[in-house]
Amino acid sequence: MSGRKIMAVAAAALLVWAGAGRPQPAPATVDAVTYWNRIATDATVAVEMDPLAESRLFAILHLAIHDALNAIDRRYETYAAAVPAGAGATAEAAVAAAAHAVLTELFPAAKPTFDAAYAEALRPLRNDEAKKRGLSVGSKAAAAMLALRRNDGASRTVERAAGTQPGEYRPTPPDYTPAKFAQWPGITPFVLKSAAQFRPAPPPVVDSEVALADIAEVKAIGAQVSPTRSEEQSEIARFWYENSTQGWNRISREIAMSRKLSLWESARFFALVNLAMADGFIGGFEAKYHYYYWRPATAIRAAGDSTWESYLWTPPVPDYPSTHTVLGAAAATVMARFCETDFVSFQSASGVPYPGLTRKFWSFSEAARENGASRVLAGIHFTSAVNAGYVQGEQIGAWVFAHALRPVRTAPSRAGATTSLQ
Repeated sequence: MSGRKIMAVAAAALLVWAGAGRPQPAPATVDAVTYWNRIATDATVAVEMDPLAESRLFAILHLAIHDALNAIDRRYETYAAAVPAGAGATAEAAVAAAAHAVLTELFPAAKPTFDAAYAEALRPLRNDEAKKRGLSVGSKAAAAMLALRRNDGASRTVERAAGTQPGEYRPTPPDYTPAKFAQWPGITPFVLKSAAQFRPAPPPVVDSEVALADIAEVKAIGAQVSPTRSEEQSEIARFWYENSTQGWNRISREIAMSRKLSLWESARFFALVNLAMADGFIGGFEAKYHYYYWRPATAIRAAGDSTWESYLWTPPVPDYPSTHTVLGAAAATVMARFCETDFVSFQSASGVPYPGLTRKFWSFSEAARENGASRVLAGIHFTSAVNAGYVQGEQIGAWVFAHALRPVRTAPSRAGATTSLQ
């Protein structure tokens, strides 16, 4: 199928932010892992956390939860340092302690919200030795995970000057914000051997047939006012516009619940999806800043249309590859491998900044393809960037699934549970 053909749909259901200190109670159908994923999502949505920091937070959160459960009953590879055995510990207490410790460390501004969620999570648990052991195991798993990522490079400041030559990235209209997140290529990957491990081939040469076709396509269909973009295509652009971590975690919650995953399976599932997305940003941004390719708005204006604007706001980062597409393809690849089939249907609703749109998908790959295509419809990426991002995302997702958190036979770590309800 042609890379230029806009393909079909996928997405996620926004769970409404409950307000500081007022987490939604965990319904009986939501396990402890899904509950904390929802709490973290709502909190990051509320403050509009940047998508890269968000991906790092979610990966650390879910790895700590996974390792805490693994310390109680080792079913999969441990990611960080092995935590002292917690046999007989209450699993839900371990999950709550791990999640609370990570979230309050990485997102201290929302501590009242996380404290309230923690109290709600512990409220139904018996106040016994098993609970105490669970809390201890969770705290230790979080500490090990936080220590492992403390000096990963995320806090560095790196600036990159605007390009001056045709094809080089420069700030885009209407606000001309300087390029952001130039430090991300230097962050230590979670699973990849290096940030450049799956760097895509170079973008098309300026003035090549492919580059000119890219420009003509997005100029027509991605314009702020476009006679060629249908209402459904405009809806697709808006539907997928939210941060990838928010959207694909929402999908993950739906899949975890619909497939009735056990607590251990749920922990591994969320950890793998978020590992793939975190490494997707690291690998994708390595390529973005390596190639430093201009955005459609810059190329179109340079070609003579000095007032052209994209349908949706263009993020202030280079075009190639589309990391929105990288993350979608990486997450979808992990989901398909975890479920042992790509053909899982689901329906979801969009989130911030365009909530209330609902679409149905018949497979993970269908969702990921449309997620990528939405960036062309929004006028913010060339099709070449989307196609490269999809391939890179598939490669990263496959690598993460094959090399992280595998079922245990005699598996070393990287560096008997009880449920006690009143």
